[in-house]
Amino acid sequence: MNLPNKLTILRVCMVPAFLVFLMVPDIPGGKWIALGVFIAASLTDLLDGKIARKYNLVTDFGKFMDPLADKLLVCSAMIALIELDRIPAWVVIVIIAREFIISGFRLVASDNGVVIAASWWGKIKTVVQMIMTCFLIADLDFDVINVIEQILIYAALVLTVVSLVDYLYKNRSVLGSQK
Repeated sequence: MNLPNKLTILRVCMVPAFLVFLMVPDIPGGKWIALGVFIAASLTDLLDGKIARKYNLVTDFGKFMDPLADKLLVCSAMIALIELDRIPAWVVIVIIAREFIISGFRLVASDNGVVIAASWWGKIKTVVQMIMTCFLIADLDFDVINVIEQILIYAALVLTVVSLVDYLYKNRSVLGSQK
């Protein structure tokens, strides 16, 4: 197993630790530790992709698991943030519904021998979601920060829908070529 794939697996393994620090109120500084773990996990996403492309280590495992690891990290965080009353449930439902649709689409493609890597729209969406999540975890109660949080929530929502439409349109031939 190459380094980028190990980083992807590490990101998946960091999710439970992140959730414990975020959700267990008795841990002193838990939210800040959770933020640090979330940022570290998010940076592994950036790092694994750069290493994979630079050293020609792109694998089908990486193309499949990297987006899945991102979804697990971001969706877990957003679900926890609903519980902490920092993001509306309906926004998270839309975002997670997109992730299920894309995952199902990837399974259909995979069944037809096609591996579909993440698009640029999907990557931008993920970055915005991760930045939004960092702001929501930090939960700094300043008017300007609250406005930034709202902008990030709606930017993530719009990018979620745009990336879904882009993904389905660009890969529409996969549905037509089912076995």
